[in-house]
Amino acid sequence: MRHNRDEKRFDRTYSHLKSMLSNMTNDMVMYGRIRTTTPKAKALRSHVEKMITLGKDGGLSARRRAFAFMKSKAAVTRLFETIAPLFKERNGGYTRILKVGNRPGDNASMAIIELVEGPQAAQAAEAAPKKKAVKKAAPAAAAKKAPAKEKKEAAPKKAAAPRKPKAAAAEGEAAPKPAVKRTRKKATDTEA
Repeated sequence: MRHNRDEKRFDRTYSHLKSMLSNMTNDMVMYGRIRTTTPKAKALRSHVEKMITLGKDGGLSARRRAFAFMKSKAAVTRLFETIAPLFKERNGGYTRILKVGNRPGDNASMAIIELVEGPQAAQAAEAAPKKKAVKKAAPAAAAKKAPAKEKKEAAPKKAAAPRKPKAAAAEGEAAPKPAVKRTRKKATDTEA
């Protein structure tokens, strides 16, 4: 009997369920949106929002608690450095669920669960520091490349002389004719 048990297990063991929700949370953090069934999206929503709340705290213990559930260093880093700052003024409700109809194979109701701020805002926030770093590195790279261009222009290439085979060059004879490529005869019914 399942009296007063409100969590959905999706006919999985506890370890499989925890692993599935952890992986889906990682994908939500990394990509900003995923497509799944509606009941799984509703179960996933609470886990994603707890992780974002931990990310807003930003402390070492919060990072360790998030890593204990998510088990992906890249996802936890992205959560704390990129995703959580987008929601610092928001007090919950970090995700939205959009229903997209039924799956053709088994008629399961499908939904897209995504971050409210959206993956575009997260990518823009992540790309902004990278652009500044590229601009600072560009003058140094241009200074290194300038002398290399001068060297290439100063030394013109020599025309390559036609090669002669070693044997012909030593004896002063003409080059031998290339060998004719022989093909196999195909076995036919009459030959067998």
